[in-house]
Amino acid sequence: MAEETEKKYITSEDLKSHNKPGDLWIAIQGKAYNVSDWIKSHPGGDAVILNLVGQDVTDAFIAFHPGTAWRHLDDLFTGYHVGDFQISEVSRDYRRMAAEFRKLGLFENKGHVTLYTFAFVAAMFAAVLYGVLACTSILAHQIAAAVLGLLWIQSAYIGHDSGHYVIMTSGSYNRFAQLLSGNCLTGISIAWWKWTHNAHHLACNSLDYDPDLQHIPVFAVSTKFFSSMTSRFYDRKLTFDPLARFLISYQHFTYYPVMCFGRINLFVQTLLLLFSKREVPDRALNFAGILVFWTWFPLLVSCLPTWPERFFFVFTSFSVTALQHIQFTLNHFAADVYVGPPTGADWFEKQAAGTLDISCSSYMDWFFGGLQFQLEHHLFPRLPRCHLRKVAPVVQELCKKHNLPYRSLSWWEANVWTIRTLKKAAYQARDAANPVVKNLVWEALNTHG
Repeated sequence: MAEETEKKYITSEDLKSHNKPGDLWIAIQGKAYNVSDWIKSHPGGDAVILNLVGQDVTDAFIAFHPGTAWRHLDDLFTGYHVGDFQISEVSRDYRRMAAEFRKLGLFENKGHVTLYTFAFVAAMFAAVLYGVLACTSILAHQIAAAVLGLLWIQSAYIGHDSGHYVIMTSGSYNRFAQLLSGNCLTGISIAWWKWTHNAHHLACNSLDYDPDLQHIPVFAVSTKFFSSMTSRFYDRKLTFDPLARFLISYQHFTYYPVMCFGRINLFVQTLLLLFSKREVPDRALNFAGILVFWTWFPLLVSCLPTWPERFFFVFTSFSVTALQHIQFTLNHFAADVYVGPPTGADWFEKQAAGTLDISCSSYMDWFFGGLQFQLEHHLFPRLPRCHLRKVAPVVQELCKKHNLPYRSLSWWEANVWTIRTLKKAAYQARDAANPVVKNLVWEALNTHG
């Protein structure tokens, strides 16, 4: 009883006031922590903390951190408890589910997915080398290009997994796996991926906070982009200018062709980050890995006999990876969106609203890298992909219990939903560009699609 009276309390409103540089507080399970200094060395970057300061972040903390992270909180404790701290029934059930998964050892039992995927990637790389160096037919070269595209897809899944949890026997080996599968094999910086991907998970489908929805001037999934909103992630205005209006007006036609060249954007984003003034973890190692990629890939292409073959080799390999870019957009483009920062109080609800699952047979799990279970992955990003299919029915039942959306679509249905979303925004962009020309012909075109 004496211990209860000795506790110092603040209100949720008091907690909200600690949201400025040098005075950054968060709450976890009703205890307030000062993360003003810790934010500089936070492994997940500063954006994820800055988006949630002044709030209770218990659910997000549980989702992103292993059990060993809890012991570090003692050094950050302010001595204050949040007196009006409350837990919603959804959060209570989510935390109970996470605790049950931990008891079952699901987070620690990673299976042999990484070993199999690395072996598959190595076999594909050998096949690509054989197809380019030992074969002379154009068909063999095109097959090698397609295999290289598939290699990049599978290698990206290794980088993705290693970015969320330790897939190797130690942290140093895990870092090596990240650099190898990301920088060296795909040419995409793991530092860039962590920077954007953590922000995406935290602010899932927030138009101004989630970088994975900010594709102006090429794509817009919502008419809210037409007001030239400011990206809180990139800290710049997403200008809806005449070029953006024109491109977005036809985005439902350009969607698939653009996906074929999606890798080029990732290469550019990687270089922009590495050459920026931002503080980039392991910048030198990231540069070294990118240099490895831009050494072996051009050399491989140069081994082809003619420039047309070289062009079509690159085009085919990039086009195959479009399957992965399409998958990533299917998971979110047609889901619910919102404007504003994420909030810690509705973690489960926001993840359910902002994701779509892709239904498929279990023998296709390798192809999708587990990310067809998008909601499950967003709720438990540290859960190895070999368990996502097992926990899906439990997640579905919890969504049903709390009347939350659980959408699992076939690949075809997800494409239809996505094109419908893009088409709707495209027609509205045309209206915004020329509002007075809305005549009977225009109405007929809108009516009959």
